[in-house]
Amino acid sequence: MNFYTVAIEGLPQMLFGLEAPLENFKRDRYAGQFQAYCERHLATLEALENGYQSVIDKDQYLTNMAQAVADAAKAHLDEIPKKNQKEKALMDFNFCLAVYMIPSILEFGKESSEPLKDKILAAWKETFPKTNVQASDYASINEGFKRKFCYITTAVCETFGKPDNCYELNLFRDFRDTYLASSEDGEEVIDEYYNVAPTIVKHINRQPDKQEIYQGIWDTYLEPCKRMIEENRNEECRELYIRMVRDLEKEYFFLN
Repeated sequence: MNFYTVAIEGLPQMLFGLEAPLENFKRDRYAGQFQAYCERHLATLEALENGYQSVIDKDQYLTNMAQAVADAAKAHLDEIPKKNQKEKALMDFNFCLAVYMIPSILEFGKESSEPLKDKILAAWKETFPKTNVQASDYASINEGFKRKFCYITTAVCETFGKPDNCYELNLFRDFRDTYLASSEDGEEVIDEYYNVAPTIVKHINRQPDKQEIYQGIWDTYLEPCKRMIEENRNEECRELYIRMVRDLEKEYFFLN
C-alpha cells in the first residue's frame, strides 16, 4: 500500500463533506459528530502515520501533507465567483479546521500528530493570511459546552471588578431567562451564544489589550442593552444582543 498517496489524497478531504458545520455545532450534537468524523477519516490518519514512520525526511513529508490541505481549500475557493459566498466558504473551512480536523489529528495521538498540526496551521496562515485559526483539542472544545452562564457579560464585569451577583449580571440573566427564552427563536439564539461565547472569551483573554476590548464591548453593546432593558425596550435589546454575538464571533472566534 502506498501510504503517501492515501494520506496526501485523504487529508484534504477532511475539510469537505461537513454539512453547515457552524450551524450544526451544537451542545447535543458535537460529541457524536466528532466521533463519526474521526471514524470516517481514520484510514487517512493511519496512512499518514505509517508513511511518516517510513520516510527519511519527516519534516518535508509533513510539509507536503499540510500544503495539500491548504491548496485544496484554495482551489475550491477560486472556483466561487461571488465574494460573499467565497467568504462564507472560507469561514466554513476555518471552522472545520479548528473544530474537527485539528482536534481529530490531536485525538489520534501518534508521533506525527503534533508536528502535523503545526505544519497545517502554518500552511493555512501562509495561504490565507487574514485568517488566524486557533488549535484546540476535542476535550477543550467539548468542555466549553458544559458551563452555562453569561460568558461575555461575566468576563466584562470581572474586568470591571464587579461580583457575580452584581446588578448588571442579574439584569442580563433575567432578560435571558424571561424575555429572550420566550421570544420567537429565542432558544436558538441562546444556543448559538453558548456554542461560540466560551471560545470568544478564551481568545479575548489571551490578548494583551483585553481590558480595552472588554471596555469596547461594554460601551458598544452591553451598556446600551442595559438601558434598553431598564426602559422595557426588550426587542431592541434582543437585536443588539444578536448583533454582538455575530460581530464578536467574526472578530474573535478564530483568533489565534
